[in-house]
Amino acid sequence: MGTRSTMGHDALAAPGPDAPAQAATTVRRKAVPRQVRSWFGPLLRDPRDVPLTAPPGVVEPPVQRAVDGVLPRREASLWQRQLVRQLLVLDALAGAVAASAAVALRFTEGVPPLYVVCTLLFPVVWLLAAASTRSYELRFLGTGSEEYRRVFDAAVRALALTALVSYALQLELARLYVLVAFPTALVLSLVLRYVARQWLHRRRERGECLHRVVVVGRERSCAELVRQLRREPYAGFSVVGACVDRSQGPVVEGVPVVGTSTTVVQALERTGADTVAVGAWSDLTQADLRRLSWELEGSGVALVVAPSLTDVAGPRIHIRPVAGLPLLHVEQPEFTGGRRLLKDTVDRLAALVVLLLASPVLLGLAVAVRLTSRGPALFRQTRVGVDGRDFTIVKFRSMYTDAEARLADLQQHNEASDGLLFKMRDDPRVTPVGRWLRRFSLDEVPQLLNVLKGDMSLVGPRPPLPREVAQYGDDVRRRLLVKPGLTGLWQISGRSDLSWEESVRLDLHYVENWSLALDLMIIWKTVFAVLRRQGAY
Repeated sequence: MGTRSTMGHDALAAPGPDAPAQAATTVRRKAVPRQVRSWFGPLLRDPRDVPLTAPPGVVEPPVQRAVDGVLPRREASLWQRQLVRQLLVLDALAGAVAASAAVALRFTEGVPPLYVVCTLLFPVVWLLAAASTRSYELRFLGTGSEEYRRVFDAAVRALALTALVSYALQLELARLYVLVAFPTALVLSLVLRYVARQWLHRRRERGECLHRVVVVGRERSCAELVRQLRREPYAGFSVVGACVDRSQGPVVEGVPVVGTSTTVVQALERTGADTVAVGAWSDLTQADLRRLSWELEGSGVALVVAPSLTDVAGPRIHIRPVAGLPLLHVEQPEFTGGRRLLKDTVDRLAALVVLLLASPVLLGLAVAVRLTSRGPALFRQTRVGVDGRDFTIVKFRSMYTDAEARLADLQQHNEASDGLLFKMRDDPRVTPVGRWLRRFSLDEVPQLLNVLKGDMSLVGPRPPLPREVAQYGDDVRRRLLVKPGLTGLWQISGRSDLSWEESVRLDLHYVENWSLALDLMIIWKTVFAVLRRQGAY
């Protein structure tokens, strides 16, 4: 590995017709304070210096070659700059609307000059606060809750700064103005960012706005990593090449093998990728991985390392530096204690409130079930709950009363290849009203009685049948460590369209990583999943 030049990566590029433009860009970048560059870096670069990302599967010709094994600076692509600019506009709009609403509520006529100035400065303060929490960095945008958490931190910082300035200068800002402006700006920013994220996800489903990724590792590790990244296309990772150690062929999971773990830099030149993902198993030693990070340093290429521990995320994982090593500290999942008691309390209170408010609708649905088919309005069935304890689940009856007796005759039409579950899109046992109830998940609303009783939770794994539990392996039995839920990750991810393995994976992911914030996110997404009616049959 060669010696790094002190002139910077722009000086490493081969001279060409556009050399003056590159030089001007370098001078402009150095003239901007470093902290501001870290906040708004994608916006401060000349679009002429930015190669656009090619569609997935198309290999970009390298614009610049590595010198001494070090890649030149690879600037943010067009869609990345557009995304950051859109978020800036949306946050500024949220700040302006919030400040205007605060003035309108506080002063019916004759706005004092101080509040005119505050209203004009509020969007700027809001943007600077959001930038100070690095909420415009591309690694936080598009997926996960970190983006929203940083917006919340920005609101706290902006409020603290306003209180400090007001106290120091004795401005005596009206409490109503402050209490309206900051919460309104926070809510608007979160909502607008959510809308922007949905727009980004739709574009990524069309193959746009993607990060081009080169995976590194052994063949099995690369294959698993490719499958994981393809499982969630909204994350925006398109694998364009694989650097495979001990490769058995030229392709891994449909991805061309473009090198080994020792030729990652050359693979990046060939593919034009902007991300390197190192799998859990590879021939890279700690020293090799450190050298690779040095080679990518300052190039704009992101380096991510997949841990061998999967489906554990969020607050359970912390980095602990020990003897110079960044070790992952994995906390035990919490199945008892104060947080679990709080979850149970919230579940029962929410179930009671919904049952009281929706009682007229539930009564009407019960009458509709009774009038359209013979039998009771409610269907009761034994399910397995927490710690393997049986309980009786309550649902609106959506099938004819002889449904269980006819199940054996329909097993040959089972659309679930694994055999543990019975799935049939056009099940003749379902009544016409029951089909409508299932389409909008209304048949499951009486399960709020189970939540109120304590047998179930609002959010959790799918409540299994005893015959299913009898076939569980040791890993799958971890689903029984928490209460089954009225909704869950399986509900918002496809419901009956999911395979058995995918359903188990989602349930185990929830068991390992449950939190009140995750519960709220699942409940929020359940509303849209029900409206889409995906997998509801």
